[in-house]
Amino acid sequence: MSWLTNYVLPKIRALTRKDVPDNLWRKCPSCEQMLFHRDLAQSLDVCHHCGHHFRIGSEARFKILFDDGAFEKIEAPKVPSDPLRFRDRKRYTERLREGQAALGAGSDAVAIAQGRIGGQPAVVLAFDFAFMGGSMGVAAGEAMLTAARRAVERDAALIAVPASGGARMQEGILSLMQMPRTILAADMVKEAGLPYIVILTDPTTGGVAASFASIGDITLAEPGAIIGFAGARVIEETIREKLPEGFQRAEYLHAHGMVDQVVPRGELHETVARILSLLREPVRGEAALPAPPLSKAAE
Repeated sequence: MSWLTNYVLPKIRALTRKDVPDNLWRKCPSCEQMLFHRDLAQSLDVCHHCGHHFRIGSEARFKILFDDGAFEKIEAPKVPSDPLRFRDRKRYTERLREGQAALGAGSDAVAIAQGRIGGQPAVVLAFDFAFMGGSMGVAAGEAMLTAARRAVERDAALIAVPASGGARMQEGILSLMQMPRTILAADMVKEAGLPYIVILTDPTTGGVAASFASIGDITLAEPGAIIGFAGARVIEETIREKLPEGFQRAEYLHAHGMVDQVVPRGELHETVARILSLLREPVRGEAALPAPPLSKAAE
């Protein structure tokens, strides 16, 4: 009996066993439906039951925004990895290694790419929330300045896609210094007469929301994105009042004039392309996108 259980059965199981990935299904945090990974990928990580927008990384952002998903990555300058020798429950250098292991060696919370959107040249700066909550440190400030300079050099629009919990506490005052630096970077683009567009995603909070994310020429947002400086619970405890339903959601901010348009992820490329076609002259030798048809009320 031991020969059958110890030798024969393991051999049979080894021949019939198939490696099944553990990430074939994802549970929607909004409607709690189970979503097959291929269906979710086809819908750009948007739940086809309730429309919940999952958080995605910078690479996915670039593929969605640029024409035909074609883009060229731009390297940001290297910065000191641990300027304050900070340690909480872990050393800051260890946290950086963990984030880089997940996203790639040498990466940080921000990535830059250049390409075309609707035929117009564009530089896109996108945050990765998976890297320490998309927190903004010195590297993010340098990336924003690099993106702004490249946009001016290429006579291109600058598009920022924040997804961040705010300033990076492990860099202390140095992280707070990035707030005015990112605003100066955005002003550099504006002074050159180039469009600066912000696409707010879930979440956009803290020092990021209080700096470059709030000064776009045009501000778009994904449905359901949390946008604000302080958390709702902190605000309620401070003012000792119950906040309105949906407070700090993209739709609430749109209704109160802080967001120009709430755009589903599948429509972002077309929407940004149309905005650029209206803000900029057609690229020489290329036709501009047609203007949107007037509604019956407008006619």
